[in-house]
Amino acid sequence: MPEQIALTEATYYILLSLVTPRHGYGIMQQAEELSSGRVRLAAGTLYGALNSLCEKGWIVPLPGEAGSRKKEYRITEKGLAVLTDELGRLRELVENGEAVLKGELQ
Repeated sequence: MPEQIALTEATYYILLSLVTPRHGYGIMQQAEELSSGRVRLAAGTLYGALNSLCEKGWIVPLPGEAGSRKKEYRITEKGLAVLTDELGRLRELVENGEAVLKGELQ
């Protein structure tokens, strides 16, 4: 079994946002919308995270239009696998928490 990595909430929402290709501002909007306003990515945080995610091979920049400063990104297969693993990890956390609170696990 591969090593499980706990993603930060910001990274989770960035990857989730990039299931559909988006540019930076679109990622910021989608993360805020998906989290009901709880996750607000500052530009510096976002672009630092995008660089890091590109280096890990979890996302890739898409070819841009000539002369445009907007850069779109999309999640890679590796990034989708990481996101899927994280969703499973989070699901397990919730299930265990619910079971303990209901008295099913001691």
